[in-house]
Amino acid sequence: MLTFKNFNIADWFSFYRIFAAPILVVIAWFGLRDLFTWLLLVSYSTDMIDGMLARKLKITSPRGSQLDSIGDQLTLLAGFLGLLQFEFEFIRDNYQWILIPFVLYCIQMIIAFSKYGKATAFHTYLAKLSAVIQAVFILWLLFFGPVYWLFCLMIVISIIETLEEILLIFVYPHWVAGVKGYIWAKRDERRKKATDQSSA
Repeated sequence: MLTFKNFNIADWFSFYRIFAAPILVVIAWFGLRDLFTWLLLVSYSTDMIDGMLARKLKITSPRGSQLDSIGDQLTLLAGFLGLLQFEFEFIRDNYQWILIPFVLYCIQMIIAFSKYGKATAFHTYLAKLSAVIQAVFILWLLFFGPVYWLFCLMIVISIIETLEEILLIFVYPHWVAGVKGYIWAKRDERRKKATDQSSA
């Protein structure tokens, strides 16, 4: 049975983002833009902190990676709903471009759940880069207004990152966490071991 003692400090930062996401949505619903933006900044900051803590304290784990992924996804969803509330015209004018990575992401989730029974938690370098660019763009848009070159960069990186995630799902027969990217996956002992077991 899991107790509070089973969770480390990095896990609790992930829990913060998970619990903060619905609160952010409620704040956005009431139109409190400044409060929403600053609290969203706090959530994004905890994402960077928990990753650094997990690596520095050597407390990374599959459970922690999954909690981190859930927190990331809920924070991104809350941020997007905030943009719908506060920057609806920008979303309306650019929805065609936003739909491309969104549809790919939905496809990735469907494939992951059909194969693993849960979302991926690869945490590739591209995924981390994409998350940073998304956070910077969303916060900049909320604080100062749109920057279109940053928007284009976000869309392109999001597409490439999601395609890599889909590729990695087909590379790994079983769910794994902490994959740096496709190049590293080719010599990952976990993949080789799983492949050997499947062919045995």
